[in-house]
Amino acid sequence: MHIGMVSETYPPEPNGVALTVQGLVEGLRARGHRVTLVRPRQAADAGVPDADGTVRVASAAIPGYPALRFGLPAGRRLTRAWREDRPDALYVATEGPLGSSALRYAARLGIPATTGFHTRFDTYASHYGLGWLTPLVRSYLRRFHRRAVATLVPTDALARELRGLGVEHARVLHRAVDTQWFHPGRRDQALRSQWGAAPHAPVMLYVGRIAEEKNLPLAVRAFYAMRKRCPELRYVWVGDGPARHAVESAHPEFIFTGMLHGEALARHYASADMFVFPSLSETFGNVILEALASGLPTVAFDCGAAHECLRDGYNGIGVAPGDERGFVAACVRLMRDPHFAVLRQGARDSVANLNPDAVVAEFESILAGIATGAVPSAPRTLGFNGSSVDRGALP
Repeated sequence: MHIGMVSETYPPEPNGVALTVQGLVEGLRARGHRVTLVRPRQAADAGVPDADGTVRVASAAIPGYPALRFGLPAGRRLTRAWREDRPDALYVATEGPLGSSALRYAARLGIPATTGFHTRFDTYASHYGLGWLTPLVRSYLRRFHRRAVATLVPTDALARELRGLGVEHARVLHRAVDTQWFHPGRRDQALRSQWGAAPHAPVMLYVGRIAEEKNLPLAVRAFYAMRKRCPELRYVWVGDGPARHAVESAHPEFIFTGMLHGEALARHYASADMFVFPSLSETFGNVILEALASGLPTVAFDCGAAHECLRDGYNGIGVAPGDERGFVAACVRLMRDPHFAVLRQGARDSVANLNPDAVVAEFESILAGIATGAVPSAPRTLGFNGSSVDRGALP
């Protein structure tokens, strides 16, 4: 098949959406499909012509994130490209101006399109004092996704939520993690020494965007509650974002690494001891899978990836969404668990059967279905026992 992929973000931009799309693009190409990627021009693209299989369009900086870009509408460019070389099916990963124009002109050309729901923009407004915009954002997202043949989401719960909002064709495309890359064997005592962590001192880890919508004050509260019981506890933050300066200034004892990639990121995961993720604004939370694959017992609210894979007493603790007191108590309980080594093994085992190739195969099946006018039912190819390689700014 000739498959069109449209995304406002793509590596080297360090976020979960970019990496998810990259994994799908590379997976489809490895399976013999021809993929045309449409994305915004990035700073690194200056003076570089379009690569084979990639169409770069005009872009603008995202306020507060100068290193990230969003795509501007590109109707003429896309119409010309798709008339000359029509895709059999289209996947639009993001809901920005580029994604919206791609859906509009694909419809005019009769190209069947799917969309992805990766980011809870409807919940972000309230974190920035713009809660009155939430109904408008939600209405836009509803209209956007209803223009597609199918909208792909990572969990059954999110599919049900979207159907309740009127996006009837929401269906699940599972997520996976590269368990060969994210692995406890990458643990590095020299790195831990740089953190000031003795061999048996616990290290708490955060990986993700350092921003208001990530509910970071709760993670800070949990750390200090834990440190009262274990003064040797260290806290390492991997990532960047508009709130970093404020957090770093207020808590000089925290260790901030900035954005990390590849092997350095995998070593940081494996060299920590527990993962605490307080966000309530995720559609999924890929970082939870990466932490579990690295052998880190995890505390998170019981939604998204945590709902799918956390099992109390096995690989971490899932907390009722919004129960902040319970979240802090869970962190303390996890740190003091006498069977912590068993939890580490459970974390690893719980994601051992998540095969990225199976995700690509399921995605391929969906695209083949819409190309022929039918969306096949989702095969239940993935699951969790006991029930990709880049990150830093966005989980």
